[in-house]
Amino acid sequence: MALQHANDETFTSLLGDGIALVDFWASWCGPCRMFGPIFESASEKISDVKFIKFEIDETNRRTPAKYGIRSIPSILAFRNGELIEARTGLMDEETLIDWVNELKGA
Repeated sequence: MALQHANDETFTSLLGDGIALVDFWASWCGPCRMFGPIFESASEKISDVKFIKFEIDETNRRTPAKYGIRSIPSILAFRNGELIEARTGLMDEETLIDWVNELKGA
């Protein structure tokens, strides 16, 4: 499934049904820039999970505040629009894919 980009206005509608992973990031964050290509590559390999990027900036503060995002990158996992798990920090692609497979099996 193609990588999608969300903001405060589109966030809820993009989650939809099934599993969605949301990468909260910022352009000024070094680890976020390192994780971006990993997240994108995983999105190309896993077609039955939504991969959504949410850039934290001056205009997009409501959603990160709602979910208590205090450090980035933060990756939140949703099932049918409900938060089920969150992880913070840089992870490699193998770890990310293993996590997604765990979420799908739960």
